[in-house]
Amino acid sequence: MTTTQLIEQIHIKRSFLCIGLDVDLNKIPKHLLAEDDPIFAFNKAIIDATHQMCVAYKPNTAFYEAYGLNGWKALEKTINYLNTNFPEIYTIGDAKRGDIGNTSTMYAKAFFEDLGFDSVTVAPYMGKDSVEPFLAFKNKHTILLALTSNKGAFDFQTEIMEGKELYKQVLETSKTWTNSQNLMYVVGATKAEYLGDIRKIIPDSFILVPGVGAQGGNLQDVCKYGMNDQVGLLINSSRGIIYASHDRDFAKASAEKASELQRQMQEILSQ
Repeated sequence: MTTTQLIEQIHIKRSFLCIGLDVDLNKIPKHLLAEDDPIFAFNKAIIDATHQMCVAYKPNTAFYEAYGLNGWKALEKTINYLNTNFPEIYTIGDAKRGDIGNTSTMYAKAFFEDLGFDSVTVAPYMGKDSVEPFLAFKNKHTILLALTSNKGAFDFQTEIMEGKELYKQVLETSKTWTNSQNLMYVVGATKAEYLGDIRKIIPDSFILVPGVGAQGGNLQDVCKYGMNDQVGLLINSSRGIIYASHDRDFAKASAEKASELQRQMQEILSQ
């Protein structure tokens, strides 16, 4: 999916909501454990209930890899279901990959060609030759970790290096890489006040913002500092939506939570 198509969907749905599909078998409704593939059964129900309110889904691959081959098969079934039934939905493989060039190429092929994701999250620590292999894929996006929402973000990302925070150096350097127009960036919702400075460096790029909901991020603050004239934001909520209920009404409850966020986004877009 191109950036233009993503922007079109944002305006059609009046939403820039991304839903994280982070499936923990200890948290899903117990009756689903009797299914042949409880992970996919849970995802399918969530997708069917919420697809009208969001423009993207983001499975975090750790929640699938933890269950071995069965988990990976469930991930494959989930992305195939989305690509077949809702091709207008943007898909993010939240894998946080990144390695030397030939390895990154294989990671990229796994997510872009085999699984068919529109984008994948990548860690920038190893630099240019670990990221450019992802950027080489046409109409695919690489979502670079810039400033994350966890406590450990302050260990390195905000440290001053030669008079400038490290995360700002990452942003500025990444713009010089080949096919940098295919970059998006991760900025945690709990770092909303940083978005003003970030927008000065990457005014036109899309920013994926996790942490709204269970992690305490504020939607209004994120939009105040981070929205550009093309919206330029994908706001992710995971646990706050998919675990709204642990009973048989879980899909309906997730739809209500997603609808609540979508209505807030519609109001912001109408201002």
